[in-house]
Amino acid sequence: MKLNLQLFALPFRRTSKTKKRMRRTHLKKEVGAITTCPKCGTALRPHRACKKCGYYKNEDVLHLEAEEQK
Repeated sequence: MKLNLQLFALPFRRTSKTKKRMRRTHLKKEVGAITTCPKCGTALRPHRACKKCGYYKNEDVLHLEAEEQK
């Protein structure tokens, strides 16, 4: 009589809660930075032109008001 047994690899010791949580500390999500537009006060990401007024670094980059008047 022959037995077909498969042996699986098992860890030598159980991983503790502390070790498991220390390994997973870098997996958390982070909230991106948000600034306000100095012209209109809208919340936006840094180094981006404002979608409402079209200004970036006190310069009219998108020319939104000129397009609306035409």
